[in-house]
Order: sequence, then C-alpha cells, then structure tokens
Amino acid sequence: MLEKILDRYIGEKLLTADSFDSAIIGLEENEMRLIYSVSKCLKILEKELTELEALEYFTFNVSGAYVGEKTPIWCWDNF
Repeated sequence: MLEKILDRYIGEKLLTADSFDSAIIGLEENEMRLIYSVSKCLKILEKELTELEALEYFTFNVSGAYVGEKTPIWCWDNF
C-alpha cells in the first residue's frame, strides 16, 4: 500500500512509523497523514511479544506518541 501511495503522491513528504509499513491501509488527503491498521500493527509486534505486551507497547510507545503535524492516524479495527 505504501508504494501505491508514494507513486500517486510523488514528492509528498509522509511520516511513516518504523517497522509498520505493511500495516498501512490508506491516506488522509487533507493533511497527508498515513492511516495504519492497529490490528495489523499488533500482529507485527506479536511476532516478538505476547498479545498483552504488544498492546501495552503499542499504546504507550506508538499510538500515544505525537511526532508532529503528520503524526499517523491509528485505525482501531477488528475489535
């Protein structure tokens, strides 16, 4: 998905979350913010952490972090 977005918006600076490229599900075009699937992010983290550890890590270190105007959007899907 990221490659498709980058191909469509050539030259646009997008802020990505490290290690979560495969969890991108779209783009919010008004502010040019990437949208990530939380369930996909958690599955990525669960490769090395338990389900609870992954959820705790994600909420405190990933979704809870503000990194500027282009902070990604976290879509809490499949809950």
